[in-house]
Amino acid sequence: MSARPPSPGGKPVGLTQSRIKEMLRVDHAGEYAAVAIYAAQAKVFSRSPKTRKIAAELTRMQEEEQEHLDQFSELLRSYNARPTVLTPLWKLASHTLGLTTALMGEKTAHACTEAVESVIEQHYAAQIEETKDSNPELSARFTQFREDELRHRDFAVEEGAKQAPAYPLLSAVIKAGCKAAIKISEKI
Repeated sequence: MSARPPSPGGKPVGLTQSRIKEMLRVDHAGEYAAVAIYAAQAKVFSRSPKTRKIAAELTRMQEEEQEHLDQFSELLRSYNARPTVLTPLWKLASHTLGLTTALMGEKTAHACTEAVESVIEQHYAAQIEETKDSNPELSARFTQFREDELRHRDFAVEEGAKQAPAYPLLSAVIKAGCKAAIKISEKI
């Protein structure tokens, strides 16, 4: 993402309250979706002793995403911003994505994680760049969350995400869905 243009006096223009609210709205929605995906996947995998290890990992990641969600809920309140009105739709879509990918197997569940977290970490990287000068506190929070997302992505890759059946197609579809959800959630 490019830097904000300089103002007529030559100083960079800071973030507007409107832009900060957009960021918080979309990040809240993304963390809400991540919690729903991991919860659905963990539930599927917790049903068999053979998949309890992945269920435990997914539960751990869900808890980290819940911490992010809780912080974004607080940030929404402190900035007097509202969550997206599409939260119920994102919950249903995310739960369905988590359930479907888990039912398709461990590697497919990991492929879902890899795709989602790849988009989200790039999204956070852009927000870090956008906020680093004008809102260092928010930038630091985005940096912390991005690091968690990178760990989730890397774990999924280590566990065989790219060996999932039809990985290139699955990954492309999930990434496109995430990018669309980001754009929509910023505004609605």
